[in-house]
Amino acid sequence: MPIVAHNALPTFERLREEGVNVLPPDRALHQDIRELHIGLLNMMPDKALAATERQFFRLVGESNPIAQFYMHPFTLPELVRGEAARAHVEQYYDTFEQLREQGLDALIITGANVVGPDLARQSFWEPLIEVIDWAYQNVTSTLCSCLATHAVLEFRYGQRRVPRPAKTWGVFPHRLVARRHPLVNDVNTRFDVPHSRWNDVSRAQFDAAGLCVLAESAVGVHLATSTDGFRFVFFQGHPEYDTISLLKEYKREVMRYAHGALAQYPPLVDNYFSERDKAILREYHGRLDRSLAGGEGLPEFPDALLTEGLDNTWRDTAHAVIGNWVGLVYQLTHSDRRRPFMDGVDPDDPLRFRCPR
Repeated sequence: MPIVAHNALPTFERLREEGVNVLPPDRALHQDIRELHIGLLNMMPDKALAATERQFFRLVGESNPIAQFYMHPFTLPELVRGEAARAHVEQYYDTFEQLREQGLDALIITGANVVGPDLARQSFWEPLIEVIDWAYQNVTSTLCSCLATHAVLEFRYGQRRVPRPAKTWGVFPHRLVARRHPLVNDVNTRFDVPHSRWNDVSRAQFDAAGLCVLAESAVGVHLATSTDGFRFVFFQGHPEYDTISLLKEYKREVMRYAHGALAQYPPLVDNYFSERDKAILREYHGRLDRSLAGGEGLPEFPDALLTEGLDNTWRDTAHAVIGNWVGLVYQLTHSDRRRPFMDGVDPDDPLRFRCPR
């Protein structure tokens, strides 16, 4: 079922152009189908703000045929924004206060860029905790992405993330380790997920917190849930990524090197570029170094040569997991979003899915 374009957010038009089913609000009013209202706490930096909207809107909108989806992006005022991003937020985003009053069926919290290793010293830490506390009592399920997973693991479970010796950066094969949980119903037992992170919460830490690990790989846990199976869903990877997301990140790091912000040229992204693409990038590295040594202008990065050769090996699994998540939300949420979802729910109800051991 479609996402409903309930305001003039440009992301809706971009998704229409991609072929995503986006419904005008006047048509939505005449559809005899239930609404689900999903918040998106977008903490990403300015350059990734709109792209992150599109990624999560698309993932939800294409995931499940049971509802009309009203997506409600909001952010935290403590995050530093440039003028254009502030204008975008002021024009198109809700505030947390508005959403707290209106209620939500589900919530997605994105990652964020941080300065330094200590999450508790970030400007957004206290307001993020306020959102998490409210969601725990009032939202059927909260899906945490990457840094948001690390924040909840530290704040609610006392498990602090640990820096990795090198950045986990690429597309990695994963396997299901708990196959009977409804979040992974009909999901491939082996599948790929992109990762892009310097830090990790280990399998031992997830286990120590009493959480339910559903999928992992050689680079660590990707998918887990709170013990009840739905109130918190944790991603350490980035299944929402577009096909070109890692290419854009790689280009950004190359440009940082070109402008002196990085001392070493960035390594190739793991399991992402073809052999042809790697040859193109090695050739570009040589041309860039020669240009820098000679004081010449920077050669143009070969985006056009690389884009068509990239494969997406994670999207179908991402759609399946998000579709299952939306299905659980649909079963468990009240039609009145301002009522705590646990009201009247039997603790032994089979919808409170425990971790299969």
